[in-house]
Amino acid sequence: MRGPARRRRYKWWLAGAVLLVLAVAAWAIMWRPALPEQTPAAPTRFDSAQVTRGANLARLGMCAACHTADLAKPFAGGLALETPFGTVYSTNITPDTSTGIGAWSEEAFTRAMRKGVARDGSLLYPAFPYNHYTKLAQDDIAALYAFFMTRPALDAPARENRMTFPFGFRPLVGFWNLLYLDESPVRQDARQSAEWNRGAYVADALAHCTACHTPRTVLGGPDIRRQFDGGEAEDWYAPALNAKSPSPLPWTHAHLNDYLRTGIAPGHAVAAGPMQDVVMSLAQADPNDVRALATYIHGYLAQAPARATPATKPGSLPAPADNDADLARMRLGHETYVMACARCHDAGRTPTSGAALPLQQAVALYDPDPRSLIHIVREGIMPPDGEPGRWMPGYATMMNDDQLTALAAYLRRYGANAEPWEDLEDSVKKAKAP
Repeated sequence: MRGPARRRRYKWWLAGAVLLVLAVAAWAIMWRPALPEQTPAAPTRFDSAQVTRGANLARLGMCAACHTADLAKPFAGGLALETPFGTVYSTNITPDTSTGIGAWSEEAFTRAMRKGVARDGSLLYPAFPYNHYTKLAQDDIAALYAFFMTRPALDAPARENRMTFPFGFRPLVGFWNLLYLDESPVRQDARQSAEWNRGAYVADALAHCTACHTPRTVLGGPDIRRQFDGGEAEDWYAPALNAKSPSPLPWTHAHLNDYLRTGIAPGHAVAAGPMQDVVMSLAQADPNDVRALATYIHGYLAQAPARATPATKPGSLPAPADNDADLARMRLGHETYVMACARCHDAGRTPTSGAALPLQQAVALYDPDPRSLIHIVREGIMPPDGEPGRWMPGYATMMNDDQLTALAAYLRRYGANAEPWEDLEDSVKKAKAP
């Protein structure tokens, strides 16, 4: 009996030792120390050229898009960011000492940008794209710090996040970091031009283009094996930016550059949904940086095969064929199209006209996912408050689910000449849900 009992005790001791090692490893992964508070630096401490540079970097990084819920309170946070794991509210990044980052040293700011750790040691949710900002050069981080520390200090307490269990337990983010936080710098590609390399840096380290345009894993990390294969942002489909691009017409470099700065380009749909915030930021950024970004992205888009078909030629969309297998729905879709769409979209668009893009050229009809088209029809497209721009009315109060479903199915078939979307009815219902 002595032998078996001794072996059992040994197993218990071994199990206990393993658990202890795992606990220590988990603590080491999840715990971060708080950094000391500092007295807010006087704005005059920062060089004006450094602040100006930081302002441009903030525009390229679209910082205001997430950290501004109220345009009267820039960078004060409070914007709800919906994720598959719950709702994260952006934080105040003005130099207020009690609710913002006024007590943060440059060291604390750098740690947040590179490692996703707040000054008090808490781990930041990766809705804040620190896994991209970690690749920023230190001079650029210092310039961003100078810019934010010279903004007006606004009192705006953080809103409580609403995360689904167990994701409200912040230390779990430490394990996410083990899987997805790559702190290696952006590498220069000697085979490419200086402009291309600048664009790669802007795209990856600042504009975090892959955050939306690359699929994510079940744990919410970027699937880097499928870079630019298409993703999602705020329940909108973000189209592929590579050989899988669904665009019915090819992108030229000039058109892509125009689109990134203005939200409109010949033969392409106007920016809508989350892309409007991107354009609003890039419109204020250094044109040379935006051009470099266009050069880099166009290098991927140029890989897409020519997709233009007779369906992409402008003109009024036809009535459904009498032998259509889904004739009743197609007739309802055509009637809805004539009622709501034809007057503007059949007229064709020129730079100075008030008409709209022929729907045969609208990328939302070619997306592998119908969500963007559903959102556009339901919500419309509106320029930012007080800004000029193309607009489209939303039909949420004038079109029921059956009409919207029929319209989407009709446009997919007779506008894009493409296979039907699967589960279209469910997509319409889900887009309607709050």
